[in-house]
Amino acid sequence: MEGCGWMMDGRRDAGRDGWRCLGSPRPLPGRAGIKSGGGGAGAAFPLAMSSPAALREGYEHFDPRAYLRNNYLPPRADFSSEEFVVPWKLRCLAETFASGEIRGRTLIDVGSGPTIYQLLSACDHFEEIVATDFLAVNREELGRWARGEPGAFDWSPFIQHVCKIEGRGEPWQDKQRRLRQRLRRILPIDVHRPEPLGAPLRPRADALLSAFCLEAVSADRAAFLRALRHVGTLLRPGGHLVLLGALGESFYLAGAARLPVVPLEERDVREALAAAGFALRELRSYAMPPALRTGVDDVDGVFFAHAQKPLET
Repeated sequence: MEGCGWMMDGRRDAGRDGWRCLGSPRPLPGRAGIKSGGGGAGAAFPLAMSSPAALREGYEHFDPRAYLRNNYLPPRADFSSEEFVVPWKLRCLAETFASGEIRGRTLIDVGSGPTIYQLLSACDHFEEIVATDFLAVNREELGRWARGEPGAFDWSPFIQHVCKIEGRGEPWQDKQRRLRQRLRRILPIDVHRPEPLGAPLRPRADALLSAFCLEAVSADRAAFLRALRHVGTLLRPGGHLVLLGALGESFYLAGAARLPVVPLEERDVREALAAAGFALRELRSYAMPPALRTGVDDVDGVFFAHAQKPLET
């Protein structure tokens, strides 16, 4: 978002857009700060692909509009069938939030990237939505949509589809308006720091959501686990985590940027959640069909996980 940055004390107030931005000095890159993570716990990519310097350099060239074209326009964003990946993700989110169990005052979206689709079903159950991203270009893209500026990405087909599958007969414009009202802050974040927002969050969030972020900003599975532990500190005891991510992906494209990803398997997701102290409630997976393998990445599939942080004893 325009106006967000880092000052010596790690804090800055937004200007014209009215959102308060909180950051930490010189964080490591992420669409976490993005989209969306093999190697085992001790096995990393070759240095040229996964060193912090290589990650930083890659994300300097990240193009939000190219990323959106690659993933959120047809053929991947085809709403004619539930067999396509975007409707599958939206249904997973809609069904999970429809239970009413995941609710409260604050939901933090970790590594929002330039997207808002992941928040459409969640926004009905929280007073405040906090979007976060490492990259200023992604925060700016989110801010343009939140302010309703001309030229912002058109999410209306996604909103219409979510209203359809939720089945309440709600006009899509009402849901769009509600999300914009409740999306009150767009903040910098660095999931590789013990305090990802630069300072402790008080009170902690009632729920976390993260879509295609942690595996895309981590050099290996060990770094993925550390990032998961870091973001877990933002969540209150008993709070819920909703996590979407890529399976078997080693890279994706966003304009001139070719970004490395930790190729995860379902087993890796289960083990990381357990090691980070979460109780897994549900894990679903989607196999990417040949027709959607368009060359913008080498993803094999997508996982959807719902987990919960235990109550403190």
